[in-house]
Amino acid sequence: MSEATKPIIGILGGIGSGKSTVAAEFARQGCAVIDADTIAKAAYDDPAVVATLVGWWGDRVLDGKGGIDRRAVGAIVFEDDVQKARLEAVLHPRVHAERRRLRAIHEAEDAVKAIVEDTPLLLEAGLAEGCDALVFVDAPRAVREARVRDRRGWPAGELKRREAGQASLDIKREAAHYHVRNDAGPAGIAPQVRDVLSQVLSSDSPDPPRR
Repeated sequence: MSEATKPIIGILGGIGSGKSTVAAEFARQGCAVIDADTIAKAAYDDPAVVATLVGWWGDRVLDGKGGIDRRAVGAIVFEDDVQKARLEAVLHPRVHAERRRLRAIHEAEDAVKAIVEDTPLLLEAGLAEGCDALVFVDAPRAVREARVRDRRGWPAGELKRREAGQASLDIKREAAHYHVRNDAGPAGIAPQVRDVLSQVLSSDSPDPPRR
């Protein structure tokens, strides 16, 4: 559980389920969103990080502008646990420090109703324990497959391959206190988020009922 006075809401879901879309709706309804992926992207711009990664893997991880090509890095670490651990040892302390800084800022902002953690691998990284409520974003596999194909250019089978290294959807679904269905567009998300947020804000219990 979090030690903040404002609720901390963690977002769970499969790849392509639309976790960031749901997080954005929470933002529209008065929450502050901490986007760990955006923070990680910024960490790649740190000159010390650039120098470290180039020292390890050479110029093949640079893009045409001298910055880090995240796709190239991903290709190196995705199936190599040793290289992945090296990368995480460099990035994670920076990401977590920035997350803590942003939490403190949002905690002090009167207009913020709750703080939402939009963090990939929330369960796997052990960050779910710091949340007061977990929201599982659900979408049919066919919808998720279409999204990653159209938006990320992933070939058939890539979604399954990548999710094999994550906690199963059943585990994430069971861990969640609330579910949001995301297969009908933004208009269908807003009332669900409104309902979840209302329940989280009105709950006196540190462990909201699952639904």
